[in-house]
Amino acid sequence: MAAEVSGAAFLAVIAAALLTLLLSVAIESLITPRPPLARPWPEWGVHAGLCFVAHAALTLLLGRPWFAAVLVSAFLLMLALVNNAKVKALREPFVFQDYEYFTDAIRHPRLYIPFMGVVKFLLATAGFVFAIGIGLWGEAAPVARFAWAGQLGGVLVSLAAGAALLMYGACAALPVTMQPERDIETLGFLASLWRYAGAARKAPDGVSPFAGLKPAPDVNPLPHLVAVQSESFFDVRALYAGIDPAILSEYDRLKHDAALHGKLTVPAWGANTVRTEFAFLTGIDAAELGAHRFNPYRAMTAGWEVASLTAFLKRIGYRTVCVHPYPASFYQRHRVFPRLGFDAFLDIAFFENAAQFKPYVGDEAVAAKVASILDQDSGPMFVFVITMENHGPLHLETPEPGEIQRFYSEPPPSGCNDLTIYLRHLDNADRMVASLRRTLAQCDRPAGLCWYGDHVPTMPAVYQTFGVPEGAVEFVLWDNRQGAQGGESRQRDLDAHQLSRIWLQTMGIIA
Repeated sequence: MAAEVSGAAFLAVIAAALLTLLLSVAIESLITPRPPLARPWPEWGVHAGLCFVAHAALTLLLGRPWFAAVLVSAFLLMLALVNNAKVKALREPFVFQDYEYFTDAIRHPRLYIPFMGVVKFLLATAGFVFAIGIGLWGEAAPVARFAWAGQLGGVLVSLAAGAALLMYGACAALPVTMQPERDIETLGFLASLWRYAGAARKAPDGVSPFAGLKPAPDVNPLPHLVAVQSESFFDVRALYAGIDPAILSEYDRLKHDAALHGKLTVPAWGANTVRTEFAFLTGIDAAELGAHRFNPYRAMTAGWEVASLTAFLKRIGYRTVCVHPYPASFYQRHRVFPRLGFDAFLDIAFFENAAQFKPYVGDEAVAAKVASILDQDSGPMFVFVITMENHGPLHLETPEPGEIQRFYSEPPPSGCNDLTIYLRHLDNADRMVASLRRTLAQCDRPAGLCWYGDHVPTMPAVYQTFGVPEGAVEFVLWDNRQGAQGGESRQRDLDAHQLSRIWLQTMGIIA
């Protein structure tokens, strides 16, 4: 009798593990882009190996193999939902480096959960809790749990099979492009996550052009430098001709008087600000970062040392300050920025009395903070600004009376509320341009402004109506000498990693 019980427990583990594998294939078919069934056998080995190992670990922990199958499947279904929401909002599938989404969604729910959809999130959460309740209540207590011929034996067989399949997959050096959509369509969803995780263990190869950089001789006095990474800033007027062109009148004036302006190709679309941010601060092309292109700061927190614009400026006599009206812990900036050479980081704690602008600190308050910093320091300053006002989700806000008449020469089609909200914040960004220009024009020393967007905004419904922008944003390089002389503006398109070095050249700081 005992042998029969042990044998049944053993077979239950194996059967539940196979069910987990079958369900995982069905769940993968829900993913966008849809992974093909015809894929290299090593990638199927990785897929099956991950399913078997995850199921074996949960069975060992819980003693309930069918419940473990439900939990693994529920987790995969959640990943599928998150992936599809990311594809819809950001045109990029979920990658292994996105694992912090789950903890960030708890710490900063407004930034993440609405993109998935509050209803979908609540249903997914309720479904997960329901699955746990049904599993604990519906499956009998463990039988022959630690018998070698029973459940423990089944777990060990499943675990060994999973490990062998993963080793088989690891021995195949299949090409990984680091283009998530292409890799999912070639390798499958789970296998691409596993490959990306393995690639992240290798330190980036990129070398900053600021390593060993020398300043130009006889730069005296050193100019103030203010760089503004304006949240979701791009010239949206090209999207819809009915937008009032005066919405960016101050930006147009700055561009007209600029030393250089143009389109900026950025390594982010709709979100993932740190990709553009890192490119600007280090001058490293995302293509040189391998798997770390998705979040370069994580490599830095793991010990990677990299030269930067900030460290170079600090070395030649600048005081370096970052201004960001949001918690410094977001994206681990409180750990990363000192290593990039910043002397101070003024985060949300320094804006306690600043006016919120639905729902973040407004650009006007940030411009005032920059003015106060420059007013207090007599030496050369580098101020790097990361704005927040225009951060989505835009669909959580509603248009106000009169905004249609104010922002459009011709009202947009229905379903374009996000565009109206975006124009509200873009109008304030334009006011910030004017404020910073006045501040720098009044400086006692030369002063330069570098203004650029980090990525285009996330407005899926708007893009369905007007078309999806390619993703290039705007940049302007202006200095108070150029503005005073009314010099001729030059136009040139750049990549994000080129911008900071070109800026130093236009300011005469490097050759």
